[in-house]
Amino acid sequence: MLTDRRTVLADAAIDVLAEHGMRGLTHRAVDRSANLPPGTTSAYYRTRQSLLTALVRRLVALDQAELEEAGRRAPAPRNPAELVAGITAFTERRLTGPGRHRSLARYACAIESVHHPELREILTPRDNTAREAVRAFLAAQDLPDADERTITLLTCVDGLVFDRLINGGPVTEKEIATLVTAALH
Repeated sequence: MLTDRRTVLADAAIDVLAEHGMRGLTHRAVDRSANLPPGTTSAYYRTRQSLLTALVRRLVALDQAELEEAGRRAPAPRNPAELVAGITAFTERRLTGPGRHRSLARYACAIESVHHPELREILTPRDNTAREAVRAFLAAQDLPDADERTITLLTCVDGLVFDRLINGGPVTEKEIATLVTAALH
């Protein structure tokens, strides 16, 4: 199946943003990254803002697809150790390969959304099967505020991913275990 040209351009924009930062995200850079003739990106996305919006929509779509698949593929955690293992594996995917590129682009877009609220609306975390698995596990522990604990836990995990993107290294199982223990108490 041939990929839609707009999708190719949005994927290339994610790569450019991850590799060169917000200043490096130009129509020409996206054309080069996508191996398309000069002016192609401009023909599809006339303004930088429309290109950025397309990039964010694609980024969210890819992230949501990954999270949905992870939630379907992995069995529901039965104990804290399984939850820790699942979250640790997730952080590894966010710090390596295509997941690293998307993470770098996501954080750059999050900062940009301070100045462009329409991007913030697109970036807002969505419900997905992986998030629901964490929430259901916490709720099964008879915690009265499982929704808030889920948000806090996953926000802390997100912070660790952000830290490791900047400072290097993996998020360790011990770190995740500490966060899960805190969420359970």
